[in-house]
Amino acid sequence: MKDTNERSLRFQVEKWLAPGPATSVHVVEFSRTHSGRRRYVCVETKQLAGLRALFFFRHDDGCWRVFPPAVDRPKTSADRLAL
Repeated sequence: MKDTNERSLRFQVEKWLAPGPATSVHVVEFSRTHSGRRRYVCVETKQLAGLRALFFFRHDDGCWRVFPPAVDRPKTSADRLAL
């Protein structure tokens, strides 16, 4: 299991955007996806090279990642197949 720190949005922002001490980080959008109603956040940094922004998605295990969770699909059970 991952360390609680690695699951945090702050850890992921620092990992992927690597803001420096003089770099500001802003949440520019947060909401839920249309399918699955999962949380997402768009974070932006302004650096000498220009603006950088990434979307982070909250997964069922509580981790924030840069890719969206798999779409919820209905589960197939042996009972339903027997019909």
